[in-house]
Amino acid sequence: MTPDQTFAIVNPLAALSWLALIVVPRRAAIVTGLVVPVLFAVLYAALIGMYWGGARGGFSSLPAVAQLFANPWLLLAGWVHYLCFDLLVGTWEVQDAQARGIPHLLVVPCLVLTFLFGPAGWVLYKGLASVHSRSQA
Repeated sequence: MTPDQTFAIVNPLAALSWLALIVVPRRAAIVTGLVVPVLFAVLYAALIGMYWGGARGGFSSLPAVAQLFANPWLLLAGWVHYLCFDLLVGTWEVQDAQARGIPHLLVVPCLVLTFLFGPAGWVLYKGLASVHSRSQA
């Protein structure tokens, strides 16, 4: 299997997980907060285990990171890392919103932003949770 073929599997799996998190949040949590992240974490660990040794580059500078990610397998590992952690953050947002009584429709834009731009969606959710908490006080 090539990096492109693997990418073609993990990307739709992530997208379907996000769709489930948006459409059926209470039912999706076991899949989005455990099953898919475990699959992604295992894939990530396997990719790092197989391709890290002897890889050029590193994390000491931006050019070193660029050199590291010039290897398509390590670039894929980085992408899977993002997919995994962003999905975990999105699942946390849904679960936290449910615990706080925040209507799910208000959380959906945060989820979309988290899916597309990770930390920006989390910041939006934290703002929403803060405003909601103040309005409940």
